[in-house]
Amino acid sequence: MNVVDRFLEYVRFDTQSDEETNLTPSTPGQMVFAQHLEKVLQSMGLSDITLDDNGYLMATLPSNIDRKVPTVGFIAHLDTSPDMSGHNVSPRIVEKYDGGDIILNKDKNIVLSPSEFPELSHYVGQDLIVTDGNTLLGADDKAGVAEIISAVAYLQAHPEVKHGDIRIAFNPDEEIGKGAHKFDVKHFAADWAYTMDGGEIGELEYENFNAAVARITFTGRNVHPGYAKHKMINSLRIANQFVIMLPRWETPEHTEGYEGFYHLVGMEGTVEQTVLTYIIRDHDRDRFERRKKEMEHLTRKINNEFPGVATLDIQDQYYNMREKIEPLPHIIEIAKQAMIDADVEPKVVPIRGGTDGAQLSFKGLPCPNLFAGGLNFHGRYEFVPVPSMEKATDVIVQIARIVAERG
Repeated sequence: MNVVDRFLEYVRFDTQSDEETNLTPSTPGQMVFAQHLEKVLQSMGLSDITLDDNGYLMATLPSNIDRKVPTVGFIAHLDTSPDMSGHNVSPRIVEKYDGGDIILNKDKNIVLSPSEFPELSHYVGQDLIVTDGNTLLGADDKAGVAEIISAVAYLQAHPEVKHGDIRIAFNPDEEIGKGAHKFDVKHFAADWAYTMDGGEIGELEYENFNAAVARITFTGRNVHPGYAKHKMINSLRIANQFVIMLPRWETPEHTEGYEGFYHLVGMEGTVEQTVLTYIIRDHDRDRFERRKKEMEHLTRKINNEFPGVATLDIQDQYYNMREKIEPLPHIIEIAKQAMIDADVEPKVVPIRGGTDGAQLSFKGLPCPNLFAGGLNFHGRYEFVPVPSMEKATDVIVQIARIVAERG
């Protein structure tokens, strides 16, 4: 079975995570997928296979050399985003993409077009795996899962490629920010690791956003609107006032690169009570802290005008892993060399998001992020070029080889 066959099998598992269940894994489909993968790893003859009650699956490909070298890990996540359905994923392969529009769903007039997604032009002539327009695809991160298992299978079939102990892990709930919460770093016992959870071919990421979630609750007072003068406190209107007080251009749709933002992700309310939910993001830790202070400042301004109406709760989610990775430059250098050896041009870019690797780095497992090959994650226009998955598989093999050679 090759990486494409594995991927096409894995995306059919419904593994959307759910932030509301407060369970680990947050949905039963993730455990079903983990149990399937456990059987796959057993059939491959890997050692130290463990699947805990929280859905964390780990295993070892034993070293085939007679000297001690660092133990390297490779990690991917089981879940897909709750942003769009992952039920009954029906992928298809567009062979030798010709550069034009790809009709995903004729009946619903859903088209993957280079006029809207110009990155398609980078993959003319390649086989692309796309959706049927009804679901996401799941390349985030089942491409990573397929690549790791395919690389292990390659190393088993090619003993001439020398490697040390290779640890692999598949974890739940990355998409809701909890993938690393119950990850047992000590049990994993790797010197460092790579998450296979990046996007386009060549991406190498060791910087990510500092992240927090903010919830502002506005408590109003409802009175019959015909008799409401000087009595009604409309929480919906006050919440709207708060929204427009934040910088207009510091939102996801107006930022790129290292630019941070405030992102309104939820608004629920009535006259009596309204709750705004924001995510706060910035690569720079000082700017990140200032963004949280700005939220506090605006809440005070609201309460000065409407005493006691607004309450703010801010919770940090994760931090920029750069501070944990930069002191270990060999981890990045090895990944760059592995890409070059696999005939892939390394592209060091900041992650405009988060990754399990960020939290794992702060838990003592340095963990940059490598490309898995997919694009347009979390929606119906998601696709993955087949050669990108094949190259990602080769990069894993090359990393294992380089670590063994350098000791």
